[in-house]
This record gives sequence, C-alpha cells and structure tokens, in this order.
Amino acid sequence: MDFLTGTGLAASAGLNAYVPLLAVGLLDRFTSVVDLGPGYAWLSNGWVLAILGVLLLLEIVADKIPAIDSFNDMIQSIVRPTSGGIVFGSTAVSQIAGVNVGGVDTFTDPAAYAHSGAWISIVLGIVIALVIHLLKMGARPILNTASAGLAAPVVSTAEDGASILLVVAAIFLPVLVAGFLMLVVLAIFWVLKKRRERKDRKTRVHVY
Repeated sequence: MDFLTGTGLAASAGLNAYVPLLAVGLLDRFTSVVDLGPGYAWLSNGWVLAILGVLLLLEIVADKIPAIDSFNDMIQSIVRPTSGGIVFGSTAVSQIAGVNVGGVDTFTDPAAYAHSGAWISIVLGIVIALVIHLLKMGARPILNTASAGLAAPVVSTAEDGASILLVVAAIFLPVLVAGFLMLVVLAIFWVLKKRRERKDRKTRVHVY
C-alpha cells in the first residue's frame, strides 16, 4: 500500500506537476489526513501553496492550447519528474491516513538519510513521473494531428481530472492505483503502435 500511495502521487505528477504537490501541501496544512515530516513541511507553507496555485493555473491554460502544449511538455520534462520525486519522497517520511509509512524524518543528517535507503523513494518517484510524462508527451502529437488540434483541450482536461483522481486514490484507496498501472501499460503499447504506424506511412510515402 505504501508503494502504491507513492506511485499514485508520482504518476499524478507525470500528468500535472502541481496537482499532487498542492494537494499534499493543503492536506498537511488544513487536515490530519496527511502529516508531513519536518523535511517536507515547506510544502504546506502559505507562500509555497500560493505559488503552486498560480503555477497550476498557468499549466492548465498552456496545456490546452495546440503547439503551446508541446512546448510546455518540453519544459515540464524537468518539472514533472522533480515533482514526482518530491511527492513520492514525502509519503516515505510522512503519515498517510494515520498510518506511519516509515522512512527518515528529515534531511538534516544527509549521511543517515543516504544509509537509510529513503532516497530510493525519490528516485522511484522521478522514474514513475518521467514514464507517465513521456507517455503523455508521445500521445499528445498523435491526438492533435488526428483531430487537427481540436482534441487538445478535451485531452488536457481529462489528464487534469486523472491527475486529481490519482491523488485521491493514492491517499484514500491506494489499491485503485494498481488498476491505473495496468492502463498505463496498455497506453504505452498503444502509443508505440501508433508511432510505428506513422513511421511506416512516412516510409511508404517517401518510397513512392
């Protein structure tokens, strides 16, 4: 369950970097559902939450405009994996729904942190978010081309909704994240198939 919680939050970051960061910060600040350790207390700082809120709004708008969405995805290639590492790492040192999921409380002792193996959670979060981001980045041009750009707002809204649902599932019902992972595997095969078909069509056109 601990792994699924971190995976769900990191996957959410792969779709939208700011949704899980904002959600975890707000839940820590205003509820007892999430209790972040001292090392991640900055996520619930008022100024940090305000900045994340502004960045989320900018992301929502930019991701729904054809051409700009692809440029935004390039920028987010760094931001989303970073966010994934942070949210996965934060769950490894916090209490989710009253259950202590272990880990090291702070980064005040880097040597102890390194020896504890808690850093592995951050690496896992980065990798998971990066995979989801690359899947999103690969699928968007295919959908934009097929719909002449008309699908961008619809697909982006669906991705935002999925990001929010993943956060909710990761925190309150982590087992649902397993189902999402199965969908991700199917989506990867679909994107690879479509990219291969596009490449084959271009090859045939070039030959003729």
